[in-house]
Amino acid sequence: MLKAVLYDWGGLNVWLFHLINQWHAPFWDALMRLGTALGNHANFPVYLALAVLAGLLLTARAQRRGGQEAAGRLAVSWLGVLAVFSLGYVVDGGLIIWLKPWLNFPRPLLALPPGSVVVVGRPEYHHSLPSGHSAFAMLVAASLWPVLDKRWRAAAVAFVFWVGISRLSLGDHFPADVLAGWLLSLAVVGALRTLLRCVMQTSSPPDSAHG
Repeated sequence: MLKAVLYDWGGLNVWLFHLINQWHAPFWDALMRLGTALGNHANFPVYLALAVLAGLLLTARAQRRGGQEAAGRLAVSWLGVLAVFSLGYVVDGGLIIWLKPWLNFPRPLLALPPGSVVVVGRPEYHHSLPSGHSAFAMLVAASLWPVLDKRWRAAAVAFVFWVGISRLSLGDHFPADVLAGWLLSLAVVGALRTLLRCVMQTSSPPDSAHG
C-alpha cells in the first residue's frame, strides 16, 4: 500500500515513464545520451575544477571592481559552496551506494512487460531507486546555487531536468527514481549547508568590545 502511494503514484509513475520513453529519433537520443553523460558522477573532478576556476576569476574581478572587502565576502561564499559540493559528493554517493542494493527496486526493463520499454544503451535490470545521475545533477545545481546569478540558475534548473528526463528516455529509470534522486541531494545539500553555517558561526571570533 505504501509503495503504491509513494512510488507507483496510482499508476502515474509508469504512465509518465511510457509518455517520455516512447519518443525516439537520432537527434533526440543523442541529446539524451549527452544529458546522461553530463550527469555521470565520474564528472565530479571536472565540475569541481571548473567551480574553483570560476570562483577564482569572479573573486579577482570583484577585487578589481569593489575592493578587498567585496572580494573577501565573495571568496567566503565560494569557499562554502565548494565545501558543500565536495562533502555532498561523498555523503550523497555513500547514501546512494547503500540505498540502491538495500531497496533493490527493479528497473523498467525488468518491471514492465517485455517489448514495452525502449532502452538506448546498455540494458540494466536492478537497483533503480534512487537515480544516481539525477542525484548528482541536483547536487551540482543545489551546491552552486548561492553563487549563481539568474541566468546561471536557469541553466542549472535546465541541466537538472535534462539529466532527469534523459534517464527516462533512455529506459533506465522511472520518474519516481529521478524524483528520489533529486530530493536526496536537496536534503544532503540543505543539511550540509546548515551544518557548515553553524560551524562557521561557532568558530568565528566574538566582536571586540568598543569603548
